[in-house]
Amino acid sequence: SKIREQRIEGAADGVVGAAAPTPSSGAAAVTEIGVAYGTEKRAWLEWAAKEFAATDAGGRIRVNLIPMGSVESARAIVDGDQRLHVWSPASSLYRQVLLRDWSARYRGHPILKEEALALTPMVLVMWKDRYEAFVARSPEVSLRTFYFAMRAKSGWGRIAGKPEWGVFKFGHTHPDQSNSGLMTLIILAYNASRKKAGLTVSELNAPAFREYLAAFERGVTGLSNSTGNLMQEMTIKGPSGFDALMVYENLAIDYFRSGDTKWGPLQVIYPAENLWNENPYCILNTPWTTKEHQEAAATFLRFLLSEPIQTKALDYGFRPGNAAVPVKGPDSPFARFAEYGLKVEVPEMCEVPSAEVVESLQQLWLQHAVPR
Repeated sequence: SKIREQRIEGAADGVVGAAAPTPSSGAAAVTEIGVAYGTEKRAWLEWAAKEFAATDAGGRIRVNLIPMGSVESARAIVDGDQRLHVWSPASSLYRQVLLRDWSARYRGHPILKEEALALTPMVLVMWKDRYEAFVARSPEVSLRTFYFAMRAKSGWGRIAGKPEWGVFKFGHTHPDQSNSGLMTLIILAYNASRKKAGLTVSELNAPAFREYLAAFERGVTGLSNSTGNLMQEMTIKGPSGFDALMVYENLAIDYFRSGDTKWGPLQVIYPAENLWNENPYCILNTPWTTKEHQEAAATFLRFLLSEPIQTKALDYGFRPGNAAVPVKGPDSPFARFAEYGLKVEVPEMCEVPSAEVVESLQQLWLQHAVPR
């Protein structure tokens, strides 16, 4: 579902501080807000929070950045986690499930306002030498071809005549905890069906797909509850840990910014079936979220969407949510790192499936998939 770009009315001008000082006698009270955010935004948000602290509004508002998986944070809101006043998952994929689960326990709508902070698609990322060896045998790089690669008995010996590389090692995050893992399953389902819209529960329940999903997941080398942690693990361990991952585009760019790793350069591949991660910023309307919390959260949002902060988001690999900030340009990471496979124009995106499809896919994974 498309993020509703709504103007926040009545919010105080200014910006939000990460660590507001304790007010002295007679000073305005400090409003403290908790922001549950996907860890893929950690570097950008932590930088922005420090900028907030140096502003006038930083003396009135304290922002607590709380890193949580997108699925994990949605469940925390439904369970009444009173630390949280803003929900900023990686995508709106789990939004309908949050709304349904909320309505089963409470009255009213849990989201007051929402806007897209930044966009990033999913990408496959491989070590460049592994990528070049792979495409020499299979020009198509997709979850479908990874399925066959993971099942190859002699691994890289069969794939590229490189038995010393061992088995083909692919990883993604936990679909029941992390947005990118759930995205991986949806892309897998679309890739298997060879379509970009209209995914149905009956298709997922077909024996052929259940068997395919289970066999695919048996080949997965490792899971993580955090996309950032998974990418970090790949770059620390090198090819002995993973040959390829499914991650957010911005995370790959973040590692390009720090230069080639000790294991050599990385390569990005855009799946033919893909989905946007809009990084929505949702101001909550829960029993524990006061008007003061909501106004402070709106102030934080205004700052994050300002041109200077959005320009910096681009430097961290995000496609700006503010349309006034261009993606192209000589200083854009999409120009600087084009040799690694980065592209401004990406393939047509798939339709975001219904809440019923999303939940069915999660349940199928839990019931039938047997990851290592």
